[in-house]
Amino acid sequence: MKISEVSEKYNIPVDTLRYYEKAGLLPNVQKNESGIRDYSESDCNWVEFIKCMRSAGLPVKVLKRYIDLFHMGDSTLNERKQILIDERKKLIEKRDAIQSTIERLDYKINSYEHTIAICEKELLKRK
Repeated sequence: MKISEVSEKYNIPVDTLRYYEKAGLLPNVQKNESGIRDYSESDCNWVEFIKCMRSAGLPVKVLKRYIDLFHMGDSTLNERKQILIDERKKLIEKRDAIQSTIERLDYKINSYEHTIAICEKELLKRK
């Protein structure tokens, strides 16, 4: 699959895919005899994984470490698992912080709605 097709399929800019290659996140993308990138199914699976992890906020550095460990083989299983556990914990903490903020906003919005309702009631009395 050409880079433009991968870009369209995963809604990732071509420049971002090139950056991922340069950063070592997609180190094995083959090129044909004309020098055009030819993404394999495996490459596309990595693109999908990287997109998911980046959208969750994982830094490129963490992904690079994970991918390097993956290429080292099964002797790194525990370290890769720990990376995922650590990142999951960070995401849960972010989710909890976001939930707390949503609850605070809901409280403030409800306060405004209550105040507005009182003001509207007072205006109706004056008529």
